[in-house]
Amino acid sequence: MQKLAKREAQLMQVLWRLKRAFVKEIIEELPDPKPHYNTVSTMVKILEEKGFVAHEKLGNAYRFYPVVEEAEYQKKAVDDVVRRYFDNSPMKLVNYFAKEQQIDAAELERLVQLIKDQDPRP
Repeated sequence: MQKLAKREAQLMQVLWRLKRAFVKEIIEELPDPKPHYNTVSTMVKILEEKGFVAHEKLGNAYRFYPVVEEAEYQKKAVDDVVRRYFDNSPMKLVNYFAKEQQIDAAELERLVQLIKDQDPRP
């Protein structure tokens, strides 16, 4: 799966939230300054070529929808970050957040509980 550019990721966030949308509806959800209609239309078509988006024709218009789930893309993106920047060690990533992002004790306790809940061992 390809990595999304910043603007592509922004468009995908909108499509994941809306589920299905026309270009005009996507533009309405984007922050100001709003990009031009043709710009968004072109970018959505690029996302379609990359396999992230598909469309259905309704009359003379196209309504777009994501074909890659948000959770699937998040997993690939995080796996890539862990591999590239944290020596493929999730522990180093957690350590980074604990130290550099100043996660408080309550958040760390919730993280530990999540890990325990995922542990298949008795």
